[in-house]
Amino acid sequence: MSEDPSAQLIIKTIKAASMEELIQLYKEAGWWEPSYDCHPEFLNYIVKNSALFVGAFLGKKLIGMGRALSDLSSDAYIQDVAVLKEFRGKGIGKKIIQTLIEKLKENNVDWIGLVAQPGTSSFYKELGFEILKDHVPLKYKG
Repeated sequence: MSEDPSAQLIIKTIKAASMEELIQLYKEAGWWEPSYDCHPEFLNYIVKNSALFVGAFLGKKLIGMGRALSDLSSDAYIQDVAVLKEFRGKGIGKKIIQTLIEKLKENNVDWIGLVAQPGTSSFYKELGFEILKDHVPLKYKG
């Protein structure tokens, strides 16, 4: 793409998205498991049931996403921030995070956290996040 995509970029909260576009984002982010092929409709619930789901669009094409899990009154966790490979490095992920933070703050959410993938903490530090000292993220394996 020769022109700057951010010139046409629209970032907005959504409650539904094209399943094909969501699958492409998940695959390019490396989050797609082969077992998901049997029931990809779970993606509809991820969009609909997140406290906030933000889509980045060029025209009508979904090229990026991010979401927040929250009670929308005190705490929130940002997750699933992804941008299609061909549009990475253009500030779109940053705008997605900034939009999520802005929308959370509009709801008086005063604690916003996330778990960064290895090697991405400097990206999030530039956006105002800091490493939680003496805290360890855990995942239930049951």
